[in-house]
Amino acid sequence: MKRRYQLSRFSLVAVLFSGLLFGHEGAAQSLDDVMASYEQGDFATALREFRVLAEQGNAEAQFYLGRMYSRGEGVPEDVAEAVRWYRLAADQDLPDGHFALGYMYQVGRGVPEDDAEAVRWYRLAVEQGNAKAQFNLGRMYEEGEGVPEDFTEAVRLYRLAAEQDQPAAQYSLGIMYSLGKGVPEDDTEAVKWFRLVAEQGYAKGQFSLGIMYRDGLGVPEDDAEAVRWYRLAAEQGYAKAQNNLGFMYANGEGVPRSLVEAYAWLGVAVAQGKARSEDAKDRVARAMNETQLAEAEALLLEYWERYVVPFR
Repeated sequence: MKRRYQLSRFSLVAVLFSGLLFGHEGAAQSLDDVMASYEQGDFATALREFRVLAEQGNAEAQFYLGRMYSRGEGVPEDVAEAVRWYRLAADQDLPDGHFALGYMYQVGRGVPEDDAEAVRWYRLAVEQGNAKAQFNLGRMYEEGEGVPEDFTEAVRLYRLAAEQDQPAAQYSLGIMYSLGKGVPEDDTEAVKWFRLVAEQGYAKGQFSLGIMYRDGLGVPEDDAEAVRWYRLAAEQGYAKAQNNLGFMYANGEGVPRSLVEAYAWLGVAVAQGKARSEDAKDRVARAMNETQLAEAEALLLEYWERYVVPFR
């Protein structure tokens, strides 16, 4: 369990008295109790109790109050107010506060977009071992945003986050090994990282592992295994995997050839903006008779409802 900033006996007494002085109903809840309300979706209670604790200086309550304003949970979305609470938490050296403030500067929510300022706050969180900050700062080094491009430093930061089981960092480390960015190119090592996240259900990792099996990179070429991983990612709404699965069905690679399945998978990829799939879908349509095309259109609609809508 991550460390929480606990109230001192004196500040706890102050919170209790504040309920009497300012009309707060009942005794203030502990941070654990408020977190339970938040995690159960009782945002009205969480908002009220986080505010009591936050106004008494509890850094973690300040962070969560900022998150609720940022997400519009139990309160109208107000990114400027979110930044205010994140900054109060960050000023108390809370790693999540540093991370959240860095993110707001990176994307320009509630503050002007400022990559250099984002890097400054992320770095503070990184120094405290925050995995999300390690990943985001690694990405900024990879892209040269707010810092000079430095693949070696990106890999170092990705690895720190990956060792804390951060799936996006594990996936990115696989990409770096696959492309030889910041490390010697090593398909076997790339497969190791892709498999790690794929087995956790991470769609991008499943898709990339499918590519490695399709092309025989770091593993023996195996179209059936490629199809298996593409399907897992496609069923999570990942358009690139839907596109590739459609091509596998169209060409009969790793699965029996099925123009109906090919059309349906290519169709949902097209509907998600994969323009490359459109020509292939049209070619598949021209190869079918009217009965097959009607079946394919019905299957496309079914796949849209099952494998796209829930993930939008």
